[in-house]
Amino acid sequence: MSGYRLHDPAALLAGLVAPFLVALVLVPFRTEFSATNEALIMVVVVVAVAALGTRAGGALAALSAAAWFDFFLTRPYGQFAIDNGEEIQTAVLLLVVGLIVSQLAVRVRRLRTVVVADAAHITSLRGSARLAEDGGSPEEVVDYVRRELVDLLGLRGCRFQYGSLIGHLPRLEHDGGLWLRGGNRITKYAEWPDGETELRVFGGGHYYGRFLLDPLPGRPLPPEEARLVAVALAAQAGAALDTAGLSHQG
Repeated sequence: MSGYRLHDPAALLAGLVAPFLVALVLVPFRTEFSATNEALIMVVVVVAVAALGTRAGGALAALSAAAWFDFFLTRPYGQFAIDNGEEIQTAVLLLVVGLIVSQLAVRVRRLRTVVVADAAHITSLRGSARLAEDGGSPEEVVDYVRRELVDLLGLRGCRFQYGSLIGHLPRLEHDGGLWLRGGNRITKYAEWPDGETELRVFGGGHYYGRFLLDPLPGRPLPPEEARLVAVALAAQAGAALDTAGLSHQG
């Protein structure tokens, strides 16, 4: 992810305080500005909070903006009451527009984050493919993939183990799911388990080894798209190993 983003407590605080402060700044000019212009300024504040925060923060900013617009910028001043019909309509529109625009701003930010993440995923896949095409050794491809997995999945570390299947570890599967299969018991994880997780590497139908992922336990799993890219990177490592004709297991 790129860019600065307020998390829930800070976003809620900003949603509550920012409209109050801006309304307070506008008090000396409330006889010079029209109610419509004052409302537009408050909408800009709502959008700014929503663009940096969460949906809840944006919604709170819209409610706060409407309340402080009423209290500071409409007659009778200093009361939560409005005695002018047009200003009542303006206050209602401020609330409605603020709620809608704040949610749109959050959605746009999230879409932008998805686009940036997708571009990073494509770059990772393209980098490993180019390394193989340019004659990089299988070891170089494996090491490139290992480094990419650390960044992609937010790991503490990652190592590649050739050949052996020692131990019984949770496995990142080809569908992006994380499973532990043992006897009649199958466990599916929604967060990283303690210890290492394996991502097996196959090429040409042969098993060559596995990436042993060292995550931060208890953290939520990365998005499914990132896990599927990790599987694709492992497949590229397997293809490089198979093309080189290295020994395999099974």
